[in-house]
Amino acid sequence: MLSACSRPGDGANRTAPPHAREAGRVKPPEPPAPGTPGGLPDTPTPLDEAPFTATSAQGAANVVQIYFALLEAGRMREAAKLRSDGRSPDLSAYSEYHAQVGAPGPLEGAAGSIYVEVPVVIYGRLKAGGDVHSSGKAVLRRVNDVPGSTASQRRWHIERIALNRQP
Repeated sequence: MLSACSRPGDGANRTAPPHAREAGRVKPPEPPAPGTPGGLPDTPTPLDEAPFTATSAQGAANVVQIYFALLEAGRMREAAKLRSDGRSPDLSAYSEYHAQVGAPGPLEGAAGSIYVEVPVVIYGRLKAGGDVHSSGKAVLRRVNDVPGSTASQRRWHIERIALNRQP
């Protein structure tokens, strides 16, 4: 696991069910454990902690990590700049929003571009009450270092995020 973004809640959530309250405080939402349904893959090989380049698979995973940290901090415009479509999700229904970012898959090439998939788990709490989580992958793309490509095109951008809502 690369990251677990978190932000403390803004006090007691009065819509939380009684079993979620502990001594007047609401337990924070938690993601499923790695290797369990809805959790990140449970990979026995630790991530390489050596420095990485911005164009590597680890550089792509770093973009995903930054994206979700920006969303969690409410910095939607900055997060949107990391997506190919320039859009960010509507998080107005959430009182808490968090993400875990997993280790990137292998780089794959196609028609002058490089792609990589990065597993993600989204978890949080709705303002209306109840914990939610989704798992899936972020697919990132960057243009190869080809003549005529711009510096912006040669940076990783989130092409799409495909999530499956978990019960």
